Amino acid sequence: MANFPTSPGVNLNEIDNTFLTPLPVNVGAAIIGPTVKGPVETPILVTSYSDYKNRFGGSLISGSDSYTYFTSIAAYNYFNNGGESLLVARVVSGSYISATGSNVANSLNVASSSFVLETLSEGVINNSTSPLTSNGSLTSGSDDNVRWEISNANTGSGTFNLSIRRGNDTTANPIVLESFNNINLDPNSTRYISRVIGDQVLSYTSTDNQIDITSGTFQNASRYIRIKSVSNATPNYFDNAGIAKTAFTGSIPVNGSGSFGSATGDVKAGANFYDTIAAQTQGLVEGNYTNMVDLFSNSDDYQFNVLLTPGLTNEDHTSTVSSIITNTQQRGDSIYVMDTVGYSGTLTEAVTQANSRNTSYASTYWPWLRIQDPENGKRVWVPASVLIGGVYAFNDKVGNPWTAPAGIRRGGLSTVIRAKNKLSATNKELLYSNNINPINTFPKSGVVVFGQKTLQKEASALDRVNVRRLLIDLKSYIGQFADNLVFEQNVTATRNNFLAQVNPFLESIQQKNGLYAFRVIMDESNNTPDVIDRNQLVGQIYIQPTRTAEFISLDFILLPTGAEFPS
Repeated sequence: MANFPTSPGVNLNEIDNTFLTPLPVNVGAAIIGPTVKGPVETPILVTSYSDYKNRFGGSLISGSDSYTYFTSIAAYNYFNNGGESLLVARVVSGSYISATGSNVANSLNVASSSFVLETLSEGVINNSTSPLTSNGSLTSGSDDNVRWEISNANTGSGTFNLSIRRGNDTTANPIVLESFNNINLDPNSTRYISRVIGDQVLSYTSTDNQIDITSGTFQNASRYIRIKSVSNATPNYFDNAGIAKTAFTGSIPVNGSGSFGSATGDVKAGANFYDTIAAQTQGLVEGNYTNMVDLFSNSDDYQFNVLLTPGLTNEDHTSTVSSIITNTQQRGDSIYVMDTVGYSGTLTEAVTQANSRNTSYASTYWPWLRIQDPENGKRVWVPASVLIGGVYAFNDKVGNPWTAPAGIRRGGLSTVIRAKNKLSATNKELLYSNNINPINTFPKSGVVVFGQKTLQKEASALDRVNVRRLLIDLKSYIGQFADNLVFEQNVTATRNNFLAQVNPFLESIQQKNGLYAFRVIMDESNNTPDVIDRNQLVGQIYIQPTRTAEFISLDFILLPTGAEFPS
């Protein structure tokens, strides 16, 4: 329809169909749970297990023994099986604060230091403050905390280098985690310490259900620390002749090193780990998860296709699991892997818990599994969700999201020593008929995921994980294409542009055996003048998803000698 001005004249309209559509973004998994260290209730994307360990730690000591949170074991299995990105949200019980750096001395010898550093990670594990030993190590230093070092301090240029070292290194063998070179204390400089390293404090606010900047101006570039304050800034360090002002030269920090301390927060005492988890799980209760569960309902800011919360069971944490499933259904772009019961739970109890749910956006697996803890080497029991993220990652690596993450080819659990229960044929039938995916033990193939049902009770294509994940994949990709059409002209060229992107994408899915057939309609038939006048653009995408062969029948037919074979 033509657009006319309200007064006489010519109205010139521009329709730009030359924009370049960015390639769809692949998203990975997300996990909510306790970790050894890291920012509290501030999700961080990690891209490898070493990246995860640097940010969130590995094992911890509680009492006189070593333990590993399910969160860390799940992250290890996810990346070890081909996962590419993991969004991690650390949850804790109680109050946690960051550690601050010891005095960064300067030649002015003033009471206040040149600047104050603060760790991004929160909790007492970040405290490295302690006397130096003869080899320059910190007695409280560990691979889970850090120390700082100033080098190349130059009063003539007003610059210095700041390195962040691992807490348990030595003077002779420093382990530098990151360095910031040629930084200064001049707020007007592009190399100003706060600008280069970052000084923002982030925290979750329940009123807005988002992560807010509570203080600071510059985005955090360091993976370990931020600038808490600058006590002796040097604005316009040089005079008009380009010479350092004597009033500022004494503010530059002197070469030296220091540690961090004064952090609080520790959840280890009395925590239930591994097969002892119940309502109190790894030192937490379900209310500790509430904020991050709510935050992950935001699909715009937090994108993922699989959500894991190992340590929560439907039996002991019903309210939290209900919230997670509700959020997952409303998001429509991910699937939740739910655990039904604790270690001592029976098959019958697992069935009861599974039957309390009815959704295609969640799946569950049974029984519990014994593995070797990747951090401390102990043989421990873990719920299935600890390993299922890795199964999905491996499935997507060797296949596609629309292939079944199950069976000997894609559902093998090579790191599992044994399943708690060796399932009979009757057990497997009972589990599968109640939408629980059995984890079976084969004499030669070992422990294998042998089911791929969702928790949807009604029989349809969406009662299978591969079809639900196909729809998640399609909606994610095609939704990203559609985002580029918002505020474009509702004309044939715009609609054809959409079709030109979506049809080849669906054809590629079809060629990879994800679809039997499809059809996309976005033309005058569903974009009538009345629809267009309401500023709407309508499209319909019809798909026939491929189904998996889960029940195979092979007939061995004996024929008498001389009988002819069927043609």
